[in-house]
Amino acid sequence: MSKIESVPPVAEPRPLTKWSQDRRLEFIDFRLRWEGRLNRVDLTKHFSISVPQASLDIARYLELASANMAYDKSARVYVASTNFKALYASSNASQYLNELLTTQTGLLGPEASFVGWRPSMDLVPTPGRLLNSDTLAALVAAIREHRAVSVLYQSMAQEELQPRAVSPHALAHDGFRWHVRVYCHLRSQYRDFVIARILEIEPSDVTYVEPTEDKQWANVVKLVLVPNPELSGGHQRVIELDYGMAEGKLVLECRQALLFYALKHLGLDQLTGGSPIAHHIVLENRAEVGPLLASNTG
Repeated sequence: MSKIESVPPVAEPRPLTKWSQDRRLEFIDFRLRWEGRLNRVDLTKHFSISVPQASLDIARYLELASANMAYDKSARVYVASTNFKALYASSNASQYLNELLTTQTGLLGPEASFVGWRPSMDLVPTPGRLLNSDTLAALVAAIREHRAVSVLYQSMAQEELQPRAVSPHALAHDGFRWHVRVYCHLRSQYRDFVIARILEIEPSDVTYVEPTEDKQWANVVKLVLVPNPELSGGHQRVIELDYGMAEGKLVLECRQALLFYALKHLGLDQLTGGSPIAHHIVLENRAEVGPLLASNTG
């Protein structure tokens, strides 16, 4: 039997060592793109390599992209050129912002990130979610080994704790909480359980049910997002820019089992109501998606 515990802080990772030269070239590219400068010390500190090796790495980068940087003798650093063009996809904006975010939340230690200098930033606070490490490990093992488990589950539908035998086969995150996708032997159907609501877990003698018939998990649905047509033309163009829409649309793919959470996360769970400014995107193919929408919260 397991006990509820909070997730401990992420331990600081060890310094990155023994990376290939290609990884170090990727680092050079990233630092030039987002900090505009680089010196040998950046490489020696981050990768625990010698100064001669750092010099070789810089020389190799110059062979590949000689127009990307130049040496500033007065500052004794390499600086990015005005016509810099990234060699690696990992130097894109999403990667940079994701690294800022994961280091800010503690999911990634500073030593594991390519980001050196960091701008001031913060994020909207969200409630912490209690997870039991033993419970999660047991669920992952059951998925890996195709084994059923017996759980004591606190459902929102009933106040009484419910013992259930389940066959877990996948994990999912709804934007706020972690779920486990299971075949529930009590309900004889595939459902998803909030992991934090599993209070006890132990092995079960019930025969494991494979996920081959979990059609809601296998079925991928397209969500076509468009600006709210009640917005003015100028405001619609702003929304197109905000969401990176192409030709006025953004198409997302979502498993049918996660539709409820996806629409709620996007603010599209309400059919009507509210001002266009508050609901600035709408689901263009709602008539197609609506019949597929089903609650799978267990």
